[in-house]
Amino acid sequence: MRISSIFLVAFMAVTSTVLFAQSSYDLKSPDNRIEVRIRTSGQLRYDVLLRGNALLENATLSLDVEHKKLGLQPKVTSAKPRSNDQVVEPVVRQKFAKIRDHYNELRLTMDGGYAVVFRAYNEGVAYRFETTLPDKQVKVYAEEADFNFPSNDVVYYPQEDTFYSHNERKYLPQKLSEIAPMFIATLPAVVDVGNGAKLVIAESDLSDYPGLWLRGGAPQFALHATFPPYPLKEQQTSDRDYKVVETADYIAVTSGTRTYPWRVLGIADHDGDLITNPLVYLLESPSKVSDTSWIKPGKVAWDWWNDWNIDGVDFHAGINTKTYEYYVDFAAKYGLPYIILDDGWYKVGDLLTVTPDLNMEELVSYAKQKNVGLILWASWKTLDDQLIPALDQFEKWGIKGIKVDFMQRSDQIMITYFDKVCREAAKRHMLVDFHGDQKPAVMTRTWPNLINTEGVRGMEWSKWSWESEPAHNVSLPFTRMFLGPLDFTPGAMRNATKQTFAPIGSQPMAMGTRCQQLAMYVIYEAPLQMLSDSPSNYMREPESMEFLSAVPTVWDETRVLDAKMSEYVLLARRNAADWYVGAMTNWTPRDLEIDFSFLPDGNFTLDSYQDGVNADRNASDYKKTTRQVSKSTKLKIHLAPGGGWAGRVHQ
Repeated sequence: MRISSIFLVAFMAVTSTVLFAQSSYDLKSPDNRIEVRIRTSGQLRYDVLLRGNALLENATLSLDVEHKKLGLQPKVTSAKPRSNDQVVEPVVRQKFAKIRDHYNELRLTMDGGYAVVFRAYNEGVAYRFETTLPDKQVKVYAEEADFNFPSNDVVYYPQEDTFYSHNERKYLPQKLSEIAPMFIATLPAVVDVGNGAKLVIAESDLSDYPGLWLRGGAPQFALHATFPPYPLKEQQTSDRDYKVVETADYIAVTSGTRTYPWRVLGIADHDGDLITNPLVYLLESPSKVSDTSWIKPGKVAWDWWNDWNIDGVDFHAGINTKTYEYYVDFAAKYGLPYIILDDGWYKVGDLLTVTPDLNMEELVSYAKQKNVGLILWASWKTLDDQLIPALDQFEKWGIKGIKVDFMQRSDQIMITYFDKVCREAAKRHMLVDFHGDQKPAVMTRTWPNLINTEGVRGMEWSKWSWESEPAHNVSLPFTRMFLGPLDFTPGAMRNATKQTFAPIGSQPMAMGTRCQQLAMYVIYEAPLQMLSDSPSNYMREPESMEFLSAVPTVWDETRVLDAKMSEYVLLARRNAADWYVGAMTNWTPRDLEIDFSFLPDGNFTLDSYQDGVNADRNASDYKKTTRQVSKSTKLKIHLAPGGGWAGRVHQ
């Protein structure tokens, strides 16, 4: 991580000397829009205000360490303010090549060996506990984080039934008072706090600690933190299902001296600001990988979604050497740096035994000649059982990355596993793509080789259900993507309307238009981005492949041009000198206008893909056009039901 323009100064009149009488503190964002009022009388409490309007009132926090509740009856021994204004340059550019890390901070040190640090950014608020306890190891029995709202706001709540989950939920709006106490939720919860503003509950810098979940319940207008308990006994029922069957009455066993994860409250004046908010990334610990020169984002041809369906060949398609050489040829033709070998390439339970029809050494050699890297799928428990010998073998083969799946947990043991896999993979210059859990999304700054993450209801759901549809798809940039990159796995060339769709696992299609699929490559942040359909289908679509082969997976700049949560999104992203524009809508057809004033001076060529006149009845219908544009151009576009628009601006 490269850092420049460092500027640290004190910003408040509070000194670092011992304070006895003071019981309230005020912290404001650098632009003074956001205010945090902190009170220490009786219990740590705080309010969050936006332009003087309360978003949270009497929110409470405490940490139960060894049955001592830090945050109750706190006694402040010092209050140290500071300001920070620096530029962070991400190793992997998800939104921007440069991010301003600008905040005001207040560190409250308490009697009893702990501190609470509050930060106010222009993009929101965060706080964390820090402990310096004499015990080398402690048990954390609970953490209280109660987010109390002044009114019965609408929350987009990704409801879950249990902690054992892939975290692939819809973000459905409901009133805070309507959330039944038994229904927990993954992150983020996005709350409509009125006047167009949104407050997002998230976390960051998660390590050696269970992931944050939420629940509803009294008081009436509140969301409360809840955490998976510490596992005592686990039971394996298949190569991919390893469930916790007995738990402790505590949530973590950890060091007595440490920093805890950040509790994050993103604040957006407008819906589009949710897409560009960098708060989760900025609060993560800097990279633990010293040499990052080998980390190469890019697109990848994927086998599992299209069920290994290729045609026009003289061999039987499947999990075999010839089929994967075909994928390699496709990747090489279109400049894709990777292909994935998903489930089925190894003997169940043994990553060191390759399926008989696949010659791994031959395939790796063939791919190397074509300048295409291989990424291998693995069930997490099998990988855990064979981690070092398996990764050593992968390194010997020349494998470029691993896709790890089916964790379905975010207790402390699993969070530690995520760190371990990233660390060991980095030692061998391997990328990591975590499926089967959401929490790795908040670790990508710390582990830049963690190139993509799932924990999202993605296009795979179209193989067995009607659940991956445009109304859901257009909600994701405002919700799940707030945490970090998402492996939605787009790229369907079989496109269906609501009336013509059917879930067919062996010949999958996707709801929404062809142009919505193309737009996903601009709108969804995924530094390792899938081309999920069959290479044979892509090669029958040369115009679509002109766009898909060119569109990058990392971005130097992001501009939201127009957006309304869960309804539509229109944004532009820049990579080097080229700009890409993407638009998506739910099932409502709509007209939008693209204002190209984000362009520099000069004339540019726009290659655009727009929904065809008949896309409302034939979702694959589209039209490609080419025209000249400049910064003064304003272009009206029409999106069909479930539609989209995609364009590349270049000289």
